[in-house]
Amino acid sequence: MEEKSLREEMLEMKESLEIIAEGKKKKKERGFRIPFKARVNPRQAKNNYITVMMINENGAVDFQRKQIIEQTVDVDGCPRLATGEYVLHYKKNPVLICPSWNTKPFSPADNYEDSVKEKTNTNGYRLLLNIMKNSEIKGKKSIGWGVGIGVLIIAGIIVYALITGGA
Repeated sequence: MEEKSLREEMLEMKESLEIIAEGKKKKKERGFRIPFKARVNPRQAKNNYITVMMINENGAVDFQRKQIIEQTVDVDGCPRLATGEYVLHYKKNPVLICPSWNTKPFSPADNYEDSVKEKTNTNGYRLLLNIMKNSEIKGKKSIGWGVGIGVLIIAGIIVYALITGGA
């Protein structure tokens, strides 16, 4: 058995500690989850319940579960519109995003129209990138080494058979 120096043993121990530390650091990150008090199950969704995400003036967000009555939701004593245009879905959960300073909730259709007017829409960029990727000039593909060697072996066998007379 070889005797290891103290320095080599210390380096091995350091490497093993680093491996263990990396394993502990790589914990799975939890994704976003709607708070339990605001979740809507399928039975509640059939009874017109919805998750309301209230955005306060200071930027804080509060989640609540409310019932839609005559296309409105009463949040903090103020009725808010809750038509199909404003209802979004997050993991099969209906969600309404309401700023506290406005009775009209967030509308994806209005936001899309605003982005088109302000010319901040990404659709044109996606089309250009897709066209650029498809029109990219690709070099001639070469035959793999395995195919070339296989052809040489077969040619060698044929030449050998011709020289020896097939026997």
